[in-house]
Amino acid sequence: MPELNSTQELSIRDLNITDDLVLEEVSKYAHLIENIDYSHLLMLCVQYSLRIIISLLIFFIGKWIIGKISILLEKLVARAKIDGMLAHFVVNAIKTLLFIFIILAALSNLGIETTSFVAVIGALSLAIGMSFKDTFGNVGAGALIIFFRPFKLGDSVDINGASGKVRDINLFSTYVLTADNRTIIVPNSQVIGARIVNFSLQPHRRVDLVFGIDYSDDIKKARDIILKIANTNDLVLKGEEAPAQPFVGVLELADSSVNLAARFWVKTDDYWNAYFSLIESVKIAFDENGISIPFPQVVSHFVPSAENTDIPKDLPQSTNENKNPKTLTKK
Repeated sequence: MPELNSTQELSIRDLNITDDLVLEEVSKYAHLIENIDYSHLLMLCVQYSLRIIISLLIFFIGKWIIGKISILLEKLVARAKIDGMLAHFVVNAIKTLLFIFIILAALSNLGIETTSFVAVIGALSLAIGMSFKDTFGNVGAGALIIFFRPFKLGDSVDINGASGKVRDINLFSTYVLTADNRTIIVPNSQVIGARIVNFSLQPHRRVDLVFGIDYSDDIKKARDIILKIANTNDLVLKGEEAPAQPFVGVLELADSSVNLAARFWVKTDDYWNAYFSLIESVKIAFDENGISIPFPQVVSHFVPSAENTDIPKDLPQSTNENKNPKTLTKK
């Protein structure tokens, strides 16, 4: 038998030690396995498996029920003819509350203490609320706008200088679409504290116009022309349909013109079309009938003093050579 050197002897010795350690560990775990109470372990598995299954059933069945309740609520609010913005907010709020209730019920079935969980959520909500008080101020203002409804989607409004149609409103801001297709985003906290003018709240609006005529023109003739144009304009309301009949009267005797006030009632949606068409029609009719629209003018006279007699005699006494100027533009 060949002799082993020292290195080989150490390797064999290490292998023997490793085998002994492995055997020792295996015997230890075998002893632990032999002492396991399999019946108790099986009972725990069955118990928690049932809890997990029941919790999942609670969640998915509850989710299905919430879907059915949401559909029922949407039908009810549609039948009640509630404003779409308010209906959407109410349905989403109820769905969120029901989801929170179902999640807490599923966690409670698993044995988790939901009271402490709710307390933690409350503490976190307080901390977040302090950090985002301005943001949650917008949320509160959004809720007030939705419930009190100073305007609705599609209304023409003026919110503190932002004029246009309300395109969208959420819990944080209101979107106003201007006539030139710009979108103005106004935080709800500013909306609720601002002066709001709702042009769409009433079905009718009054068109207020002022026309200036020359002092030498016939007032009655000018008034009859304006009333004739109003009575032949299809956008101007007349008869029982109008809150008041078309009216034209002298508003004031201004410095260079007699100003006539014209008042016409139209449908709210027809306001701007009627406004522009009436102004154009009156101007054309005035030109055809020889009625002028004056503009401001200043006439300067040079009066020679007793000390200064060197002013040429041929100097015009007025800077305006037209003795009876006819004017074309409005003051």
